[in-house]
Amino acid sequence: MVDLHSHLLPGVDDGSRSVEQSVTVLRKMAQRGVTELCLTPHFLASRIGRGIPPAHDEAWERLRPAIPEGIKLHRGVELMLDRPFPVEAAGQAELRLGSSRYLLVEFPNSIAPPAALNALSQVAQCGLVPLLAHPERYTCCTPEVVARWKATGARMQLDARTLFQPRTRGDRARALLAAGLGDILAGDNHGDSRLLPDAFLALSELGGHEQADLLARGNPTAILADGDLTPVPPFAIKQPLLVRLRQLLNPEE
Repeated sequence: MVDLHSHLLPGVDDGSRSVEQSVTVLRKMAQRGVTELCLTPHFLASRIGRGIPPAHDEAWERLRPAIPEGIKLHRGVELMLDRPFPVEAAGQAELRLGSSRYLLVEFPNSIAPPAALNALSQVAQCGLVPLLAHPERYTCCTPEVVARWKATGARMQLDARTLFQPRTRGDRARALLAAGLGDILAGDNHGDSRLLPDAFLALSELGGHEQADLLARGNPTAILADGDLTPVPPFAIKQPLLVRLRQLLNPEE
């Protein structure tokens, strides 16, 4: 599996606080089948002109010698589009996922659909592919709205843990999955227990093996190779399946 959204660059944002914490999580990921992971610390579009903070490079140099065997790390950022994406930033490979043309982006929570559409279009017009992190977080997120966002060339990263949340964000994530609008799954790990393999295995157990394979293996691998993504067939998690999914992920409940 390949996880393209994590906050395991130690001590630079609200994720892992130390090299030891990051290594503990990375070791667990490798044991569960994650072979590649992208470090994507939070970064503001309004700060792009100042370049990547030196603290990010310093944290990478501390982490790099301690990376566990069996997992390969790439760098990027999770870019908050708090202002229009500057055209000149399109050439900054260090912002993008593994130096590909894919850029992981997010919005302020109160974003309106037209503003989000405009922001994604601006990134796409720069020759990049905006990969929207956890679209289900936004209350305006419906399959109809997301279909318009994807028409700009944007792609969607669903949150692995959110898929089995019972309401609100979980409902929105499952609606996107059911409409075939999700492109990848990612853990968004912050030095904690959020692991991509949990959702991968659960979806497979429920009969969505093809979808799980594309979401967690095929399409993330294609992103790192700077290739095109394969559309993920719709997969509906009905209420009985949701109960089963939660049982698989939380066997002690």
